[in-house]
Amino acid sequence: MKKYSKKYVEASSKLEKNKAYDFKEAIKLVKSTAVTKFDSSVEVAIKLNIDPKKADQQLRGSLVLPNGTGKTKRVLVIAKGEAANEAKKAGADFVGDTDMIEKIEKENWFDFDVIIATPDMMPLLGKIGKILGPKGLMPNPKTGTVTTNVTKAIEDINKGMITYKNDTYGNMHILIGKVSFAEEKLAENLDYAVKTIAKAKPTSVKGTYIQNISISSTMGPGIKIDKNSFDI
Repeated sequence: MKKYSKKYVEASSKLEKNKAYDFKEAIKLVKSTAVTKFDSSVEVAIKLNIDPKKADQQLRGSLVLPNGTGKTKRVLVIAKGEAANEAKKAGADFVGDTDMIEKIEKENWFDFDVIIATPDMMPLLGKIGKILGPKGLMPNPKTGTVTTNVTKAIEDINKGMITYKNDTYGNMHILIGKVSFAEEKLAENLDYAVKTIAKAKPTSVKGTYIQNISISSTMGPGIKIDKNSFDI
């Protein structure tokens, strides 16, 4: 049987068992049930009625949270010529083409959090797909990280763009901010994230699409949310 820390047990005592809270009330609770000494991240978990084995029911994309995530991401842009110049002007942390690809492959270099690439560079990046793929770093048009407009992609990431992808059980986990965020900002991010996933419903899905929603802070207890408290 899993043992929980004293702080976790104390935090859990603030929650009513099996109760699904209004999402704004859940935001208050996630702040008051944080158990770490550091500024915990807040994540929403959404259980979806999808079959991840079916290609047309796999969800993958990106969204720009209204109030960001509270995290700064280091951006690597793989591009040549004018696109590379644009990336440098837009504030990318690293810019290059074959030199950066070789650095990743030969030096096991990963001092970045996200890769943006222009379409013409994808065949070269594909050669190290086995390295990037398992780490979730392979650029993808669906997430806005394969693009000819590198400036906009960099700006979106700096504003708080995050990528999302369902897991093998049909669950979606999305970072929506930090415990230190004001309640209003966390609530706005949560509302936006849930509505984005709601709008992404595959046409082949029958019945109730969103089954359960909960939020939690890092190492904190999960808080069930009444999905009817969202306008979806």
